[in-house]
Amino acid sequence: MAKKGKGKQSSNTIALNKRARHDYFIEETFEAGLALQGWEVKSLRAGKVNLSESYVLLKNGEAFLFGCHISPLLSTSTHVVADPTRTRKLLLNNHEIAKLFRGVEQQGHTVVALKLYWKKSLAKLEIGLAKGKKLHDKRATEKEREWNKTKERLMKHSV
Repeated sequence: MAKKGKGKQSSNTIALNKRARHDYFIEETFEAGLALQGWEVKSLRAGKVNLSESYVLLKNGEAFLFGCHISPLLSTSTHVVADPTRTRKLLLNNHEIAKLFRGVEQQGHTVVALKLYWKKSLAKLEIGLAKGKKLHDKRATEKEREWNKTKERLMKHSV
């Protein structure tokens, strides 16, 4: 019997959208399931996914992921039409969808895809209710990040 905890430990994260945290203030996050086809799951396991251009659209009481590019593997079956940027349905509870609708309609927020990861054997997407940053907000964030790095450097040298 194999021992647990030995061997190479892999990360559950499939893809990150780093640009989203740079361009938006993330106010609330949700975990959504994805309705995927078989070839897409195999491509996710191979890490052939790009979230950078993706966004979430809410319509008719449902949430859909647009612009997520999942590249098909060479071994994809020939009888399946592999569309890398097809619209994928997000699986959320009714109260989560209602909260997203309220945020988008009333408060002027948008919904962005943040992270794609494995939870047990299921692919999950972390989406965030976000508000856009202005240019001066981005500069302030960058300034704060630089100050934190400088503080850590000073504390390291003083000890």
